[in-house]
Amino acid sequence: MIKVVRGNPTPEELAAALAVVQARAAAAATVPPGATRERDAWADPARLAQQRLPAPGPTAWGRTYWPA
Repeated sequence: MIKVVRGNPTPEELAAALAVVQARAAAAATVPPGATRERDAWADPARLAQQRLPAPGPTAWGRTYWPA
């Protein structure tokens, strides 16, 4: 159930919102249960560990996160 809590949408606006919700629900229904989505490369934490860690020292903390 969808409830409008603020504003006064036109019938066309409501129809557009419902079309988006229905399209997303249909797309989600086509994915088999237990299937995993591909991870975006930017979200992969392993990309930060591809290089060697810096040698210990007073400024090493600044080089530990951002890849060189």
